[in-house]
Amino acid sequence: MSDKPMKFKVKGSIRDLLRFKNLVKKRAKIIDAAPASFKEEPYINTLAARLHPELQHLVVREVIEETGTCKTFRLVPDGAGSRELAFFQAGQYLSVKLDVNGYRITRPYSISSSPSDALKGFYDLTIKRLEGGFATGFIWNTWKTGSAVTASGPLGQMYHAPLRDGRSIVALAGGSGVTPFRSMAREICYGRLDATLRLIYGCADDQEILFHDEFRELAKKYPDRFSFVMVMSCEETSVEGCEKGFITRSVIQKHSNPAVDSYFTCGPDVMYDFTGLELAALGVPVKRIRREAYGEIKKPLRFKDFPQSAVGRAFSINVRLKQGSVVVSASGDESVLVALERAKLAPPSACRSGECQYCRTLLVKGDVWVGPECDGRRAADRQTGYIHPCASFPVSDLEIVLPENGEVRKN
Repeated sequence: MSDKPMKFKVKGSIRDLLRFKNLVKKRAKIIDAAPASFKEEPYINTLAARLHPELQHLVVREVIEETGTCKTFRLVPDGAGSRELAFFQAGQYLSVKLDVNGYRITRPYSISSSPSDALKGFYDLTIKRLEGGFATGFIWNTWKTGSAVTASGPLGQMYHAPLRDGRSIVALAGGSGVTPFRSMAREICYGRLDATLRLIYGCADDQEILFHDEFRELAKKYPDRFSFVMVMSCEETSVEGCEKGFITRSVIQKHSNPAVDSYFTCGPDVMYDFTGLELAALGVPVKRIRREAYGEIKKPLRFKDFPQSAVGRAFSINVRLKQGSVVVSASGDESVLVALERAKLAPPSACRSGECQYCRTLLVKGDVWVGPECDGRRAADRQTGYIHPCASFPVSDLEIVLPENGEVRKN
């Protein structure tokens, strides 16, 4: 090879620099000539809006009586505000927006139908009527065929993710907490979710068992994908072959493999506390445990660290809004969110369990108690004074800054 310098390389470098200089000028002209807004919405924006709508406008197509205290409400798009349903992961929930005699509230309900059913055009919400329940009583009394329903897009983290969860799922369900597992069971049996599911379902009354016949049929038809075990805590039961008592570590160990299985739990908060201890005793690491949102804490006094000085006391909350401020009263045994809703303020909320961050609010003054199982705040938020009103209880007078998308309802 010759030792003489290769002049064409130098020329090439200069030419490239000149082209780059001209390219910058050419791009500037193109940008200056471009319209101020998109002629068409970018496809990725359209797709994101379809997958994650802020609101869905639905209508009740059918009401199905499941038990004496549970009804399934089949919801379809209303055809105007929403023309299709957002797809979801089996195990997720909808946050339903309710206006109960002028009080704006939200309630999360697991979707009991499968994602495949959503592609067919419907969601099922199976809702248990609670004795004295503010929201469930309203729903049972007012949701009829043709009733309009406003809900969020699908939310929640209790779904199977192959990179995070094992292929073998064991579901621990209590009472109406079985609803998301019906969604999972269907999706797995339909072959749309590559996993197996063993459902351990605890119930206190033969008459309150949900989807029993369907679960038996699925287990019979797809034994390699789905199986289930009933655990009855009542003294007498007609359920054959069931376990008696509660979902204890011995029951879990008998019907699963704690060394490899992934555990998903849904039920009342006391069940989360109990099964959490049982799984820990079996050596199941936290990374293999998923659970539905803990749920709204309605009896904070049962927690040992709840400040006794707040019991039975009334506090004031100075709520700073964009248009001024409002002072509302609050009780030490109710969440800040409940106090705000009772005052006809409508802060954004969804999970009511301290995890979704929709109600993230700045605490300017005062102190709150936060449920130990419901503190879903980021570390930075804890340090800078942000709270989640749904999981925070006043233990002194407070001053807060409501998110700008909060709303004041006039009487």
